[in-house]
Amino acid sequence: MIRAERAEEVRGKAARADTVHLTLAFIGDVAVSRLPDLVAAAERVKGSSFALALGTCGYWSHNRLAWAGCDEVPAALAQLVRQLAQSLRHAGFRVDRASDDFVPHLTLVRRQTDAAPAPPIEPAIAWPCDGFVLVRSRLSAAGSCYEKLHSFPLDP
Repeated sequence: MIRAERAEEVRGKAARADTVHLTLAFIGDVAVSRLPDLVAAAERVKGSSFALALGTCGYWSHNRLAWAGCDEVPAALAQLVRQLAQSLRHAGFRVDRASDDFVPHLTLVRRQTDAAPAPPIEPAIAWPCDGFVLVRSRLSAAGSCYEKLHSFPLDP
């Protein structure tokens, strides 16, 4: 619901519900033959579950996206991102961004026409995270489509 409200506020297109996600590491194209190595690298990562308090909103003008994020990155999330990037690099995968530049966010609106960021979300949305997934992204006429390939639980 918040996506539609924000899209109306900033005159853009609400992100489809099935595409809302938090990217921990973007690694780009991977050969199918390397998928077992990718899964093994992610399985080596151990972390604790956490909750995000999504209350901050932002706007990236370079791609005209409105997003929701958190004021404070939970320590468990920061550790998960660092460990995942390290494990992926150790397995020979290229991680798109440095883990210390990580900005946890969920894209709410695409093709925003009003450059002003939306106001904060009040009250903040508590988003529980008890695992992470490996997904394959494919572009289609409808936009990106995500296929879940593997799930990795986090400790309670």
